[in-house]
Amino acid sequence: MKMEEIVQKKLRLVFNDDSIIFDKSRFAGGLTNYNYIMNIKGKEYVIRQPGGMTNQMIDRKIEKVNNNIASELGLNSQCIYFDEISGVKISAYIKNSKNIALADPHCPVNLRAVSNLMKKTHTSPKHFPNFFDFETELNKYEEIVKEMNGDFFFDYFTLKNQLLDFLEENIKNVISVPCHNDTVPENFILDDSGRTYLIDWEYSGMNDPSWDVAAYILESRLTEESIGYLVLDYYGQLPTPEEVLKIKCYMLAQDLLWTVWALIRHYNGDDFLDYCYMRYERFRRNIKAITISLDYSIADMVKN
Repeated sequence: MKMEEIVQKKLRLVFNDDSIIFDKSRFAGGLTNYNYIMNIKGKEYVIRQPGGMTNQMIDRKIEKVNNNIASELGLNSQCIYFDEISGVKISAYIKNSKNIALADPHCPVNLRAVSNLMKKTHTSPKHFPNFFDFETELNKYEEIVKEMNGDFFFDYFTLKNQLLDFLEENIKNVISVPCHNDTVPENFILDDSGRTYLIDWEYSGMNDPSWDVAAYILESRLTEESIGYLVLDYYGQLPTPEEVLKIKCYMLAQDLLWTVWALIRHYNGDDFLDYCYMRYERFRRNIKAITISLDYSIADMVKN
């Protein structure tokens, strides 16, 4: 059964209406998954259609647990239905909302909202049952590429080993707290009352909080001024050189991890090759630059 047919079957089951047709005309974005807004019986919902190969990369049972924890904390949008087998999810649509990528990821008001949501996540008294470990995830993704008979970049394993050595040498004082692990600006939703939400918890797990800070900086391509504002608000003071270096390390790690993620999507037939090249070329440039000088700035690492 095609994924579209599974989604339609779930919609009919949840709303007890065999006449419902899965309508994909209002696309609400997404990379890992594809989200659509539908009006069903007078109410609007966001319907998640899982992307290709995502169930091999994501543990949906864990995601369901973490999604519920995020909702209990008041971080998440209201989840109406979550199928841990298919990954289909139905959420209440937040009226008159837009994601922060559209609203302006550099705006100080939005940066403060992002910082507050990250801090609320990271200080949660309720921990996630799983750990998000970069190297474990990377190895898992590599195995999937190999199973698909896919190829890696010619210098991939050389640069990967260089990165692992660099991380081992330079990441100090790692802590483990609840993290979102995919803090792209598209996952921060702003409603018309000024409230912000953090959605899509499929990569969530216990991790170092600097991973989330690094991800927002990298994915939003923040300017030097915006980076300074965000880290000052998040840490409550200027981050230590050790903390700044940790952010740089995680930016490198993320570009490599999502490169291999994109390779999986590419070999599955999805249009992710340009995205893959962009992330790998940035990783290649940054790993070379930072091993020459640790003073290579966060702002320079953001640039494509």
